Amino acid sequence: MNVHANATVTRAEVEDFLYHEAALLDEWRLKEWEGILADDATYYVPPNDDLDGGHKDTLYIISDDRERIRQRVIRVLDPNCHAEFPRSRLCRLITNVRITGVEGDLVHASSNFSCYRYRRYQREFVYVGVYKHTLRKSAEGFKIKERRVLLAAHELGQLGSVSFIL
Repeated sequence: MNVHANATVTRAEVEDFLYHEAALLDEWRLKEWEGILADDATYYVPPNDDLDGGHKDTLYIISDDRERIRQRVIRVLDPNCHAEFPRSRLCRLITNVRITGVEGDLVHASSNFSCYRYRRYQREFVYVGVYKHTLRKSAEGFKIKERRVLLAAHELGQLGSVSFIL
């Protein structure tokens, strides 16, 4: 663990931030969620057969920069987005939150998650994996610089489309 001896961030602070993020996503408060993203934020979901592959040379499920994240939010909030209208009901559980490193104002954190997705006329879907966040800390609090979702499932096809923000 590369944590500075004088680091002023606690696991509880990071945990509270991740719980807040989960609530925003589960409640479809995506415009508010955008407010906790850094201007240079990225959102990645690598393929489950190459979790360590880079987004520039591996075909990712999601590889979004800040503008693509903005466009994704606009798209999924639109009532014409049939994949999410009516919206899925989501319930995310966040566990095993750990600070894995601190570099200047950047805090690296890892947590396990389960995300339950309920859609009308469909069976329940459960997405399980690890979140890896890089958070930028300032006097105003944390902003997400990088959000990486590592899915544990071997077969993604049975999970249905990931039309919501995982």
